[in-house]
Amino acid sequence: MKLIYKIHFKVVLLSLSILAVVSCSDEFLEVIPKGKLVAEKTVDYHKMLYNLDLINMMQTNAQVPLSEELLGMELYFSNAALRTQKLYRWEADIYDAEENAQELELTMENLYIFNKIINEVMDATEGTEQQKLSIQAEARVGRAWNYFLLINYYGLPYNEATSSTDPGFPLIEKADLVASDFQRATVKEIYDFIEEDLLAAIPYLPTAVESRLRMSVVAGKALLGKVYVFRHEFEKARPLLEEAIAGMNNMGVEVGLYDYNVGYSAQLTVNDIENIYAKQFINNWANSVGEFVIKPEVADMYGENDLRLNQYSSTARDGSPYPVEGVLRRVRGTGQTQFGVLVPDLYLLNAEVKCRLNDLQGAVEDLEYFRQHRMPEEDKEVPAAIASDQVELLNFIFEERLREFAVLGERWWDIRRLTVDPLIPAPVSSYTHTVYNADGTVQGEYQLTRERLVLKFPQTVMDQNPNLQNNE
Repeated sequence: MKLIYKIHFKVVLLSLSILAVVSCSDEFLEVIPKGKLVAEKTVDYHKMLYNLDLINMMQTNAQVPLSEELLGMELYFSNAALRTQKLYRWEADIYDAEENAQELELTMENLYIFNKIINEVMDATEGTEQQKLSIQAEARVGRAWNYFLLINYYGLPYNEATSSTDPGFPLIEKADLVASDFQRATVKEIYDFIEEDLLAAIPYLPTAVESRLRMSVVAGKALLGKVYVFRHEFEKARPLLEEAIAGMNNMGVEVGLYDYNVGYSAQLTVNDIENIYAKQFINNWANSVGEFVIKPEVADMYGENDLRLNQYSSTARDGSPYPVEGVLRRVRGTGQTQFGVLVPDLYLLNAEVKCRLNDLQGAVEDLEYFRQHRMPEEDKEVPAAIASDQVELLNFIFEERLREFAVLGERWWDIRRLTVDPLIPAPVSSYTHTVYNADGTVQGEYQLTRERLVLKFPQTVMDQNPNLQNNE
């Protein structure tokens, strides 16, 4: 989308600065007059996958204020960015007429880079056929991850009955800087495209990687398993998630769960062992600002010995108490949230799939293995009445996901899934946001609607793409 990216100039610059951790040769990239990117050797395409903008997704963070576990608190809320306030109120129009959408800035730039690698690397000079196929496979999975994010921003949750007609996102397979007037593929077409990319890529992905910035076969299988979960294809998801967990020990970099019993501190994305594939966005809502807290009923979901409570404060940043009893502000010690392919998500998805397939014992074992890394051993046990009931256990797993990912954005994707869940469907209208005044009175209440399960394209995009259908 021509105006979405505005990358005629930016992509060249960011690709010329391909990451400080990689030494670029003088001949790595040439710039031709129209601002296109030229890579010739296989190693050039290899280095393109170290681009920092593939990792640092900056303000691609709408999923956090959209999440329903949050309360808005004055005087802080009215001083938040207007975009933040509109997202929290689930408004239709988030951006002014001349603004570009933060959700599209880096995703579209990255899509250009992935498409360029996919379409060109097999014709690169030097390098073996296997090296080229591996690089192309990494780019395919990167593109699939990118599209998975975009379809969950702009397309309704996957529903077998409607996704073949629900508007999705434009299907862009060429690295064309000047293309415009795109039209939307359906939600099903985008999911099929994601699946095709992943199935084509996985056989050529490396087992071991030199950095968690690079795509491994573990990451590819974990991502495809998650895609199948979102598509309610749990039988397909199970072996992929199991194989991803089994393969973590052979990745070439340390990957696993932090044990909060021995302590936890925020890590750089390249060092975080819970990153299978590293991507991060700016999230000061879980660190240094005070406009959002978790609801009292969410805070009550944590057991008193749950060590994740150490990441919360009961007061505002300046030490003043909040006027609503029982709320907590998340303080993780970092303004970045990891959201690429994550170990905690992998274990919890695996437990969910086993539960849905009625392997309750297997689901409980996975869940308790995860919980023992977040609380003392004696507190990890899933209550027997829950462990023996499929619906109760599934609800408990989603609660565990909320305990793990509160204020980190993952809850928004779970909300969307739950509105079309085959076992525990939740009415869209059951999700609400509330803003409280400084005296504890209610300033405003907002109810989620089906229309606001998706974002609208900004006017800048609509002006450049007159045949693009917008969301309501």
